[in-house]
Amino acid sequence: MTPVQLLSELEPVAEANLNRHLSLAKTWHPHDYVPWGEGRNFAAMGGTDWGPEQSRLSPLARAAMVTNLLTEDNLPSYHRLISESFSRDRAWGTWVDRWTAEENRHGIAIRDYLVVTRGVDPVALEHARMICVSQGVDDPTGTGDNAVLHGVAYVTFQELATRVSHRNTGRVCEDPIADRMLARIAADENLHMVFYRNICGAALDLVPDDAIEAIAEVIRNFRMPGAGMPDFRRNSVLLAKHGIYDLRQHLDEVIMPVLRQWNLFDRTDFTARGEQIREDLGAHLDQLAKDVIRFEEQRDRSLAREAARRDRESA
Repeated sequence: MTPVQLLSELEPVAEANLNRHLSLAKTWHPHDYVPWGEGRNFAAMGGTDWGPEQSRLSPLARAAMVTNLLTEDNLPSYHRLISESFSRDRAWGTWVDRWTAEENRHGIAIRDYLVVTRGVDPVALEHARMICVSQGVDDPTGTGDNAVLHGVAYVTFQELATRVSHRNTGRVCEDPIADRMLARIAADENLHMVFYRNICGAALDLVPDDAIEAIAEVIRNFRMPGAGMPDFRRNSVLLAKHGIYDLRQHLDEVIMPVLRQWNLFDRTDFTARGEQIREDLGAHLDQLAKDVIRFEEQRDRSLAREAARRDRESA
C-alpha cells in the first residue's frame, strides 16, 4: 500500500484508539507538581544566581533530569515529523494535536520544578535548550512508502523507553515531589505508547511483511531522539551505568514486551520475505542479549573499582 492508502485503512483504528486515549487520560496541571514556596529571585531581579550547592539533586539525578527535559524540549521537531508522516486529516490530525499538547505539558512541569528548586543551572539549561531545539532531530521514521510504518514502530519503542527513563529518574532524585511528578509524566508516556503500539499492531495485520521490515529496521538502528543534545553521550553512559536506562532495560522492558504484544514470533501471515526478516531480527536480538551480559559485566567491574577507590580515599 502507498502511505495514503495505509493511513486510510488505519484511520478507523486511529479513531478508536484516540477515543480510548481520551477516555483514559487524566487531566493534570504542571503547577500542582512544583513547590512554588521554595522559589526566590535570581540576580537579575535582585536575588542570587544559581550555584551547585543550592541543588538537592545528585549529579546523576541532575544529568537524568536535564536529559529527559531536553528530550521533551525538541517537541516542535517531533510535531513536524509526525504531522508529515501521519497527515493532518480527521483522527490523525486530532491525535497529533492532542499528543503535542500532552507532551508540551511534560516539559513545562520539569522545567518549572528545576528552576524553582534550583535543581540545575538555569543558564546552562537554557543554553542547552537553544542548541537542542535549533538542531532539531533526525527523521527516525524512514522515507517513501515505509514512512508511516517506520513512524508508528519508532514512536512505540521511543514512548516506552521514555516512560522507563522518567520513572527511574524519579527514583534517583530522592525527592518525593520529583518522584510524583515524573510518575505522572511516565503514565502519560505509557498511554501514548499504547496508542502507537495498537496502530502498529493493526498495520502488521494489514501489511505483515512491510510492517516487520519497518519494525526490524527501527530496532536495529534505534536511537533516542535527544541524541543531538549537548553531553548526550556522556550523560547516556552515566544513566546506563546507574540503571536509569541501560541495555538490559532497553531489551527486557521496551523491545521484548512490545514484540510479545504483537505476537511477532508466532505469527503465520508472513511470506518468505517476512519470514527471512523475522529470522534476521531474531538473530539480532540474540546478539543484543549477549551484548547485555557483556555490558553488565563491564559495568559491575567499573562500579567495583569506583567503590574500592572511595574506600581507599576514606581510609
